[in-house]
Formats: sequence, C-alpha cells, structure tokens
Amino acid sequence: MKADKELYLALYRKMLEIRRFEEAAAESFQQGLIPGFIHLYIGEEAVATGVCAHLRQDDVVFSSHRGHGHALAKGVSARETMAELFGRKTGCSRGRGGSMHLFAPEVGLLGSNGIVGAGIPLAAGAGYTFKMLRQDRVSVAFFGDGAVNNWAFHEGINLASVWGLPVIFVCENNLYATQMPFAKATKVQDVYKRAACYGLPGVGVDGNDVLAVYEAAGEAVRRARAGEGPTLIECKTYRTVGHYVGDPGTGYRPREEIEKWKARCPIERFRQKLLAESWASAEELEQVEKQVRALIDDAVEFARNSPWPDPKEALMNVYADYVGGGADA
Repeated sequence: MKADKELYLALYRKMLEIRRFEEAAAESFQQGLIPGFIHLYIGEEAVATGVCAHLRQDDVVFSSHRGHGHALAKGVSARETMAELFGRKTGCSRGRGGSMHLFAPEVGLLGSNGIVGAGIPLAAGAGYTFKMLRQDRVSVAFFGDGAVNNWAFHEGINLASVWGLPVIFVCENNLYATQMPFAKATKVQDVYKRAACYGLPGVGVDGNDVLAVYEAAGEAVRRARAGEGPTLIECKTYRTVGHYVGDPGTGYRPREEIEKWKARCPIERFRQKLLAESWASAEELEQVEKQVRALIDDAVEFARNSPWPDPKEALMNVYADYVGGGADA
C-alpha cells in the first residue's frame, strides 16, 4: 500500500479518539453518570478505523452492542455519541437509545444493536436496496465471533452472495463471546474460511494492524462498488477489558493472555511504526494526543450539561399519528 502521511495521521488520530472516548465513558459510568450497561471497544480500535476510512457518508454501517467505536469511525461526533450514552436529548438518538442503540442516519450509521448478529441481515437488506436502485453505495455489518454460529450469519451472508450484494461482513473475532472462548464454540477457528461455503471471498487479517485492515477493506469496498458482490473479512483482535464495565474479564481469561494482547495494542504499534519510518515526529503525535484529549473532555462536558429528554415526547417516533407537537412529530 502506498504510504500517505495525511492518511496515516488520520488513522492514528481516529484510533486514539476511540480509545480516549472509551476511557472517558468508563470513568463516567463508574461515577454513575451513564445508565444501563456499556461495552467498551478498547483494544479493537484498528478494525472500525481501518474499515470506515474507506466509506463515504452515504455508505451505511450496522453495528453491534460494542458500537461506540463504529459510531465515531463512521462520523458521529464525540459530543453526540457521549450525550447519547448519558441519555441526553442532544445525543445522536435523542437520548432514546443509549449505549447499545446508537443511530445517526445522516452519516450512515443505521444503528448499533443489542441482538447478537442482528446487523448481518439488515446490512444485506441495505445492500439489496442499493443494488435495486443501481447505486454504488456500500453496506457494512460489524459483528463478533459470537454471531457466527447464529442463524443470522448464515442467512445474511448466503443471500448477499446469491444476489451479489454490495455488502462487507466484518467479523471482529476477539476470541470470546461474553465468557465463552471461541475455541470451545466451533471447530473452525478461522471464520474467514467459511466464506468458501457461500461462494464469496474470505479474508483473514491481523485486527490489531490498522494498515492490514485498511488494505483488506479497501479491496472489499472496491469489489462492492464495482458490482462484484460481498466479502467476508475476519479481523483477529482482542478486548483488553471485560465484556462490559464491571466485568474484570479475568475469571475466564488467563492474565498472561490479556497481557500478551495489551502488548499488541493497535495504537501503540502504529505509533511506533510512524516514528520508526519517520512518518511523524514525537512532537506531532503529542499534539494529536492533546487535541484528542481536548475533544473528549469537551464531549463529556457537553453531555453533562445537556438537557434530559422531555417525558412528554416519550411516544414520539413510536406511532405514526403521534400528536405531541414539535418539528419531529
């Protein structure tokens, strides 16, 4: 892949933004400022960053319960994403969705989803729409290894392949479905090999290498836009935190395994590459760090100071004939 300093710095910045956002979200949750549960993307930042770097605003993404990183990578602002976690009216879903139901169609995020694998057939449906309308738009489904033994995986990928749909299926294989090791859930340890059963390309990459993800996603997007059909990309990665905030993640995973993957941090690995190959100086990367921290501090402050949704609007967008007033009615 041809080296490009502007691209490299953009990839680094986006990964860092996701990491700092998640750290701030965890701290806010522990302070009681965020209701419900939150599932962090720490350790997996290279996947969303590398894939979404190729997408246009009119391309669409379907996310999972671990979707903050996908939202930020697709273009939802840190302010809107954080405010949604806080349940505030200024959030991307107007405070109705929370952590697991982020929705911003104006930038192509058609929803994160708490149902395992549910985004796979939805992405196929979007791809079907694009093909019928003869548009060169792309649909992307992000899902974890826990989804690949689900009916949705089979049906969504099979239909996309049969109909030659412009869909990219991205499996973020972090080796555990909640507390179930992937090795105990299936005999086929490489998800990308399943693509052969459905007649579409399957690509396995190091999900902690943002350039490897970027390159694989670039070819998949090219194929989709050219009408050559879907691609399955498996990104081997790892969440270095628990399944959700509050889960220490150590009862079912060896500490040595966690430490090994922490040492393969996608952000630090890329930082070292940028420095070693003189694509950026330490001063430039420190400046990026300062800018990102300011961005996230601003997002938290914005969320804390944003208003709560009006209870009178609770049924807005639920029924077609809602008469509660307001521009959104």
